[in-house]
Amino acid sequence: MPPEYDPAWTDEAVARYERIEARQVAYERAVRAVEVIVRSPDGNVEVTVAADGEIRAVTVDGHSRADILETLRSAREAATWAREKVRAKELGDYPPLVPR
Repeated sequence: MPPEYDPAWTDEAVARYERIEARQVAYERAVRAVEVIVRSPDGNVEVTVAADGEIRAVTVDGHSRADILETLRSAREAATWAREKVRAKELGDYPPLVPR
């Protein structure tokens, strides 16, 4: 005998999916809006990075390639940090789909 159809369960499942989808859209919008500024230890390089990892600006006052690379690495870490903060705010009560 096939299982009984429960319209209330189905409606709740659809509503939950729609809530999750709306929160995902809000999360994606938020990570694009949050920016973090990272400076090299000597202050010669400044990188602005969005939480989604997009580098928005790079300012170089010196000519050290090592400073630039180190600051870009720091900017990537800052983007990860900012993304996690936004995730906690927007999706905090939902466990991540992919284990970290």
